[in-house]
Amino acid sequence: MARVQNFIGQSLPFLDAVERASRAAPLNRPVLVIGERGTGKELIAERLHHLSGRWAGPLVTMNCAALPENLIEAELFGHEAGAFTGAAKTRKGRFEEADGGTLFLDELATLSSPAQDRLLRAVEYGEVTRIGASRPVKVDVRIVAATNEHLPRLTDEGKFRADLLDRLSFEVVTLPPLRLRQGDVSLLAEHFGRRMASELEWGGWPGFSKAAMASLESYGWPGNVRELRNVVERAVYRWDSPETPISAIQFDPFASPWSLGAAPGSPTPAAAAPQAAETAETSDTPVPASAPPPETSDFRAAVHAYERSILEGALKANRFNQRATAAALNLSYDQLRHALKRHKLMDSEPA
Repeated sequence: MARVQNFIGQSLPFLDAVERASRAAPLNRPVLVIGERGTGKELIAERLHHLSGRWAGPLVTMNCAALPENLIEAELFGHEAGAFTGAAKTRKGRFEEADGGTLFLDELATLSSPAQDRLLRAVEYGEVTRIGASRPVKVDVRIVAATNEHLPRLTDEGKFRADLLDRLSFEVVTLPPLRLRQGDVSLLAEHFGRRMASELEWGGWPGFSKAAMASLESYGWPGNVRELRNVVERAVYRWDSPETPISAIQFDPFASPWSLGAAPGSPTPAAAAPQAAETAETSDTPVPASAPPPETSDFRAAVHAYERSILEGALKANRFNQRATAAALNLSYDQLRHALKRHKLMDSEPA
């Protein structure tokens, strides 16, 4: 599925970062984009390119952490035929490919010291030398680099060249983590949810229950927007009642009663207690004990009524969160849903 390119957000820290990138875009200067994983650093790089005078030129992306150290220089600067084992023919590097456009270097802090040396020369003199070549090649490239590391600290530790940092940090755009973007989680969740519902060809978008949305907004989001998208899309595709608001949220897709780390015979997370990663909102309020059913000559009807009253009480105590209710009643999620269908309680929602 294609990655969504547009920016969604209304929080001031987020809008300030986008505005700073927009102002720097027309300038033919390098820009550093700093942010945690999943905050949208590559989207900012694309914005810098498309709002610049280089928009018609190439935008070349290279993840510096994706290649072994001995191949990074060849990938960046190219090589001549026979320059090293396996170099059967001459190949242009990313710098030459990006000539006239923008080169986006992701995970910049992982560059080796020799690669930093060569990158410094390329930035300073606008020329690169292929491995095995004797003459440099002139290139016209704007560099946008991104990292989630604190580069001044790495410089102090001798892990990153101070002069290279000076040349790349004309402007620094720092993206805020999602947990600090007040009000943006709900906007993003609705956007990703609607998109997934459309992909699944649902007739409409039921939205999230109040409890589910509250849990999304209170979660810490260590993976930021990328993690939020995965959580929301997973919740939508697993939901089997497109007509009712989504109330089941699983933050940790690895949570499983058959986890390899679980000791034989030990209680599973689902059996021991509802995890925050698997519930839209949990409640510490115990399920109230229902009053004994009145005396009756119809045993089956009395059992049916008593079971229904237990389900209604548990749903209310857990704010109509079905996964939390299942855990409170020591039932599996599927067992609870079968019981709710049997008693025609599937459409129960908080008042």
